[in-house]
Amino acid sequence: MQNIRLTLQYDGTRYLGWQRPKKDGFEKTVSYKVTTALSRMTGEDITLYPGAKTDPGVHARSQTVSFLTGSSLSPEQIRAELNRFLPQDIAVLSSGTAPERFRADLNAKSRTYGYRICTSPVYDIFTAAFTACISPCPDISRMEAAAALLTGTHDFRFFSASRGKKGTGKNILDIRFEYEKESCFPGGGNPDTLVISLTADDFLSQMPQRIIGTLLEIGMHKRAADEIPDIFAGKACSSSCDAKGLLLTDVKY
Repeated sequence: MQNIRLTLQYDGTRYLGWQRPKKDGFEKTVSYKVTTALSRMTGEDITLYPGAKTDPGVHARSQTVSFLTGSSLSPEQIRAELNRFLPQDIAVLSSGTAPERFRADLNAKSRTYGYRICTSPVYDIFTAAFTACISPCPDISRMEAAAALLTGTHDFRFFSASRGKKGTGKNILDIRFEYEKESCFPGGGNPDTLVISLTADDFLSQMPQRIIGTLLEIGMHKRAADEIPDIFAGKACSSSCDAKGLLLTDVKY
């Protein structure tokens, strides 16, 4: 058996996230498209292990996926065939073999999401599908004060769509607010584009959106930074952001 490790990019606009139960729109997920293409190539029932389970509408600049296969196809043949069969909004950047015990979901040390915000009063039409628009720019100093309360290990149950009481403790390693210097979009980095980056050991369902949405409301003076402890305690509600500006940018191992 080969243990294959892929790096993917995808535009999540038309998908219900990375994965979803069969009774709840499985065929409209990114994992379904990749699994179907692999099964067609190998004749096997393939199980994919993703570095992160992105939510509906969320994009990925760098998603890591692993799977086991008995196929004789080489990693490079798998990459080439996948890019031939997959829709144009999903691309395989690289393919290689991984150690036998490697799993992209279990071995990940951290995940990073970036949220792009156009702060200019004139929207850039070439990046509109992947960028939120908030003008004028939210108050970064207020958001930084709130971010300091979010970093570290906390129970993020009330910053997620998760209904369980177990497994909701996560460690936010870093939250950054930086104007874009480099970009994969036309024209390179845009000085009017603010990027909020979140890095954690793992994320719950909807957790990136709710952290960013709450930070943005604080930055726009719609709520106070000191509400963060109240949200952790379930005494206040978190807010969500528009998913179109959110990209999975990195998974570290």
